[in-house]
Amino acid sequence: MDKYLYVAMTGAAQNALAQKAHANNLANLSTNGFQRDLDQARSMPVFGDSFPSRAYAMTERPGTDFSSGPMVETGRDLDVAVSGDGWVAVQTPDGSEGYVRTASMNIDALGVLRAGNGMPVMGNGGPIAVPPESKIEVGEDGTISIRAMGEGPRVVAEVDRIKLVNPDLKNMIKGPDAVVHTKDGTAAPVDANVKVVSGFLVGSNVNAVEEMTSVLALSRQFELHIKMMNTAKDDDTAMARVLQNS
Repeated sequence: MDKYLYVAMTGAAQNALAQKAHANNLANLSTNGFQRDLDQARSMPVFGDSFPSRAYAMTERPGTDFSSGPMVETGRDLDVAVSGDGWVAVQTPDGSEGYVRTASMNIDALGVLRAGNGMPVMGNGGPIAVPPESKIEVGEDGTISIRAMGEGPRVVAEVDRIKLVNPDLKNMIKGPDAVVHTKDGTAAPVDANVKVVSGFLVGSNVNAVEEMTSVLALSRQFELHIKMMNTAKDDDTAMARVLQNS
């Protein structure tokens, strides 16, 4: 009975973790650039003094759906979205590189160009710094051009170029900061084939119907596991009554 109870308990625990992942996806349905998380579990035979006749549920590190979300038009010059495959490089707080699909950029008081998450946007030689300007434009290849303060409309200067990369997805993982990193920690090389579109943002790639369906299915499975645990309790009570009467 104890073995039966623990098998049901592990199944219920993994169902609860999977429901959290799908609930988090639903909560980020309208978060631009969000990459939905995938739940994953497998059966693990229990090895010990006896034969491995039982299998517990074991959660593995969940994967991430790296597909791009829909393009959302904003009309804002500093909103950029990767068109097709590729990523925008940003600098994480520990000084390493992270990667995002889209960036609602802003220029801080020191002139540093930052993504919507507050991380500096990387250029050819590091974080991009923008001098005082009256107009700024982002080209298809990530080139940042400005019209300096006091200059005429025809005087345009190139400041830097956003670092655009397209590493192998097998070497990428989403961190707790919701920014994608390379698994080996090395900075991805620049890819000239990656293009961005100014005035757009990439929306979340979460499918609300799919997530709701998964949550409902997991809820039914969780209820089944609880029912199995209650059955194990009833069996234990009945066995104890038999022993008392014998």
